[in-house]
Amino acid sequence: MTTAPAEIRARIAQQKFLLPGMYGAIDFTRRPERFTDAPDAETAIRAELESLRPRLLADSDRVATIEAYTMLGDLAADAYAALMPEYGFRRLVEMLDQACADGIGSIEHPPAELIALLAEMERIPTWLDMALVEEGARIERNMTAHLMPFLIRGSFVGTFMNSYAALPMAITGSLGTRTAGRRMTETASFFACTTLPGALARHGVGFRAAAKVRLMHSMVRFNILRRDWDAAVYGIPIPQSDQMPAGLIPTMLLALRVLDRGRDHFTPAERAQVEFARYRCYLLGLPEDLLPATPREIVDVLATRQATLRRAYDDTTCGALVRATMAAYTEPDRGLASRLHDRVERSAAKVFFVQAVLSGSTERAAAMGIEVTAADKLRAAVAFGYAGCRLVIYRLLLRIPATRSIADARLVRKIDRYLARLGHAEFTTDASTYRAP
Repeated sequence: MTTAPAEIRARIAQQKFLLPGMYGAIDFTRRPERFTDAPDAETAIRAELESLRPRLLADSDRVATIEAYTMLGDLAADAYAALMPEYGFRRLVEMLDQACADGIGSIEHPPAELIALLAEMERIPTWLDMALVEEGARIERNMTAHLMPFLIRGSFVGTFMNSYAALPMAITGSLGTRTAGRRMTETASFFACTTLPGALARHGVGFRAAAKVRLMHSMVRFNILRRDWDAAVYGIPIPQSDQMPAGLIPTMLLALRVLDRGRDHFTPAERAQVEFARYRCYLLGLPEDLLPATPREIVDVLATRQATLRRAYDDTTCGALVRATMAAYTEPDRGLASRLHDRVERSAAKVFFVQAVLSGSTERAAAMGIEVTAADKLRAAVAFGYAGCRLVIYRLLLRIPATRSIADARLVRKIDRYLARLGHAEFTTDASTYRAP
């Protein structure tokens, strides 16, 4: 941690005065119900990390930091999103996209809020090594090309298992299969495009996608906070503490493996993967306090967030989001090949979700309306077996100097085809689809 909790709380309090239209009615001195440091509370911490909870709660500064970031949105993007009544959401997206592609000077009379948002994203953190980030992206391309298509749905629905964190998704209309499917493919599109060569550079596709994702999240906050949102229970919609897991859970799993092997540091290749994930999250607006760099820090920061998020599962919110996403058809057409791919991918997603999120409990899955059949298990075994073999083959090819460039070029083409199948990601939100919280 680099920032004192008192300094973070002062920044959080600024929201009320800088953006009164969004945050004026919120009491930032009040701890939301979702957050707890009670020793006997039931929380969202992973079962295998439960034994760490007493040690994690004993670090009062880290606990205070996570609590503070439960009440922080994204000041720069929120200020720009708050211009919606004046410009309309389409125009805000268009100006941001143009500014990312052609520079702020390409826009006549750009709003000060847009200038500030772009300047924040262009600021280079002191720890950034773009060569290391590019190496991390190159390593990630293998996983993205071969496993992401079968993991993304199961990973996406795994974020819906806590009603405190999942409610904003439910409010935005994502309980319907069409909207849920679009949100899932947009998420896949974002993570996939950021692994392309040069994607996170200033004029890269990943930089532009990150800017639009930030704006989308802020638009959601703007629209939800104008409704009957109970901040005393839920904190801020899509707070920074909830954005951290989406970008860093794979990094946490990597850190756990490193620690389990008795190491307290990353190898050069692992370091590259971590730096790639950290910079991608930085562009999404995550504060540097939530971007730890060492294996132990990564585990402790993310586990503290889990250890202080009160456990809560509401079937009308969490279960409905899981069922809608699992039922969504996301292929580009209804041809035989697409329908076959949909069936295999959906089976793989169900099996992965049950194993990774529900600790293998098909009974819990069935109670949520997710039936895992013998045919699902067979299709998933074929999918993961095939993807795993390709993963290993390309890992070997990428280690051989004579084949490295050819293998990487093929991975880039695979990701390009995957992105084409996912379709164009809008990264927008339509307030007319929101339901009452």
